[in-house]
Amino acid sequence: MRFVPRRLGREIARAARHSPALILTGPRRAGKTTLLRRLFPRAAYRLMEDPDVVARVRSDPRGFLEDLAPPAILDEIQNVPEILNYVRTRIDLARRRKGPWILTGSQEAPLMRGVTESLAGRAAVFELLPLSTRETGKVSLLRGGFPEALARPSEASSWFRSYVQTYLERDVRAVTAIRDLATFRRFLALVASRIGGLLNRTDLACSLGVSIPTIGEWLSILEVTQQILLIPPYFENLGKRLVKSPKLYFVDSGLACHLLGIESEATLRDSPFLGALFEGFVASEVVKEQTGGGRRKEVYHFRDLKGLEVDFVIPAGHRRLLLVEAKASRTARPGMADSLDRLARSMSRYRVERLVVHRPTREAETLEALRPGVSAVGIEGLLKRLRAHP
Repeated sequence: MRFVPRRLGREIARAARHSPALILTGPRRAGKTTLLRRLFPRAAYRLMEDPDVVARVRSDPRGFLEDLAPPAILDEIQNVPEILNYVRTRIDLARRRKGPWILTGSQEAPLMRGVTESLAGRAAVFELLPLSTRETGKVSLLRGGFPEALARPSEASSWFRSYVQTYLERDVRAVTAIRDLATFRRFLALVASRIGGLLNRTDLACSLGVSIPTIGEWLSILEVTQQILLIPPYFENLGKRLVKSPKLYFVDSGLACHLLGIESEATLRDSPFLGALFEGFVASEVVKEQTGGGRRKEVYHFRDLKGLEVDFVIPAGHRRLLLVEAKASRTARPGMADSLDRLARSMSRYRVERLVVHRPTREAETLEALRPGVSAVGIEGLLKRLRAHP
């Protein structure tokens, strides 16, 4: 597959004109390096996973940076976070800026702690997720959006298998000293089987025979390396007792399908996980739409103790909300909007739009005639509404 222009590229190029440093985070193999080398073809490039490079940085960080003239790309910076202080010094001493220092990382939380401590006020921060449906029509529920998986669909299973192995051996061990990788592999598959549900650490711990703190640590690894999405609950004074646990999804549906043993469209169609996978696919596309435009993630779920549940609550402008139910069905029915109507009645302070997002063979007509104020749309219909009200 040829290079696919990334929406985030415009935001990064714009920031490069005035920011002395750029930070790009995102899952491994999402396309960070490819995008940056396209945007900055003349920039010096150093991979901070190369043992020789790491050794030199640790022995002589000042000398390493003095041999580089910005623009310079320092890839996978989380391996040598101590260099951030020296980058700050170079920025502060520069009399005339010739280009930005461009830093990437696959471990968001540790990197951002270093940025907060060392580059506060000096860096523009962006997040690049796998390809979205808006960027290429090749993205699908089965294959997800990792560029290499989409480039060779017939070899996607092999690629995901290799990705999991590399992820386990490199990223996981870089974050923490996990001794039992076999159990961690089982943990990944178990997490995939819980997508779309409320996060329940006790359930995961009991299923694997490990402690709750261990599960907490392993979930943190998946968050840090940006493999999962934890969608927080929507909190508002609605006179209801609300469930406070986040919902769990994978950032990439292709990886989730692989972990669940789903390798074909036929298997996906018959899978009991189809609905949850599609729900996660919708969540991921919403987040990609937001981060691809340089905005922060802002999507929530709603559930109260009386059983009222709405898949997603998405802020969409001043006092405006999108209430979304995600259904894997090809046919949208009025009954799918029942929970949307019930929640909307509690939100009179907001302008509320209700959407049933499903998998139409073509963009579906609205359900206005059957249920006023409710529209049935595909993914693109949802994303158009988000773009209309950034």
